[in-house]
Amino acid sequence: MNAPAFPKRRILVVDDEPFVCDAVRMMLKFDGHEVEIAKDGQEALAKFELGKFDLVITDFAMPNMKGDELAAAIKARAPNQPVILITAYTEMLQSTKNPLKGIDFVISKPFLLEDLRRAIAKTTSAPA
Repeated sequence: MNAPAFPKRRILVVDDEPFVCDAVRMMLKFDGHEVEIAKDGQEALAKFELGKFDLVITDFAMPNMKGDELAAAIKARAPNQPVILITAYTEMLQSTKNPLKGIDFVISKPFLLEDLRRAIAKTTSAPA
């Protein structure tokens, strides 16, 4: 079975866990996306400064800079940049009633390729 036809995107994936980065990269490459990896917020910001991305997908719980802090820093540089947050802490984050500034979509861990596709479609105006 062939992968569904999606517009190809240039995506920056940020996670301090290498196996998560590899898994997300593999899922995204399955749909033909070009994927760049960063291991933390600082590396992500450096890569973001150097290149244009259609989408940023970041983990929430990372050392030194949380995913929402990274999203806020990215939105300060590029207000229309879509940012997806992947987290195992969805319920905790929702219970605080504090909106996650700079986050356009939240995906709960564990997640499937379909969850990624839905988030990409909603945040980048791609057909679902």
